[in-house]
Amino acid sequence: MKITAQEEYGLRILIRLAGNQDAEGLSIPQLSESEGLSSHYVAKLCRILRMAELINSTPGNKGGYVLAKPANEIIIKDVLDALGGRLFEISFCGDPSGNMRFCTHSVDCSARALWTIIQLTMDKLLVQITLADLTGSPEVETGQKFRQLLVENPVR
Repeated sequence: MKITAQEEYGLRILIRLAGNQDAEGLSIPQLSESEGLSSHYVAKLCRILRMAELINSTPGNKGGYVLAKPANEIIIKDVLDALGGRLFEISFCGDPSGNMRFCTHSVDCSARALWTIIQLTMDKLLVQITLADLTGSPEVETGQKFRQLLVENPVR
């Protein structure tokens, strides 16, 4: 399982916007420079984030991008879903590779059960984390939040 560049950089852009105090937001060139990404790629990511209603563009010559809602209302699961989709979609099983029209394991698929459990576990965790949890802002103790999540969801 890998996090895509689109998911990583899109999340970094949101974290950057969450930390910005300027009401006019940050422009594509500012985001590009601060994140070390091409302007073209930042524009693509901002379009995806804007279409997902996670950010808004501010008009004018000094306009830029701002969060569409407070950082504590932006759920990381929604961010990752918008940027890359889910790790496993049940519809994947409807389009098998090979010569067959239907998956040969459609009746009893233990692999599908595994991917479903992994996806459900990730979803359960990611709905508990907000963008504010990742900003390191004084009102949110990120380390404490993640320690709490580990206690509630132990890894063995």
